[in-house]
Amino acid sequence: MADETGSAGRVTFGRGYNVWIMGIDGTWRRNCVLTAVSAHDAELTLESSIEGLNLKEFFLLLSSTGLAYRRCELIKVNGAQIDIRFLNIKGNTKKKSSMHDQDDTASA
Repeated sequence: MADETGSAGRVTFGRGYNVWIMGIDGTWRRNCVLTAVSAHDAELTLESSIEGLNLKEFFLLLSSTGLAYRRCELIKVNGAQIDIRFLNIKGNTKKKSSMHDQDDTASA
């Protein structure tokens, strides 16, 4: 079950959710468990070593086929646990909000 905590909108999973991290170029992939997630960041527990991997940018795969994913960057490493931040495509969120604002002004 999921348990919402705090006003930051972070959801903590009791048993975790099996996910994968994969290099941007697709040359490596590691199993891990998603233990907490919010709209902007997440906490993962690794099942194997990440030593020697380039974790500046990578993908968090939410399905085994890779159809559901988020682009991420590493924030902090604490043993087998890592904190990651989700990266947005430049201009993607601004376009959506500006279109929404135009709809609001047109209907007013």
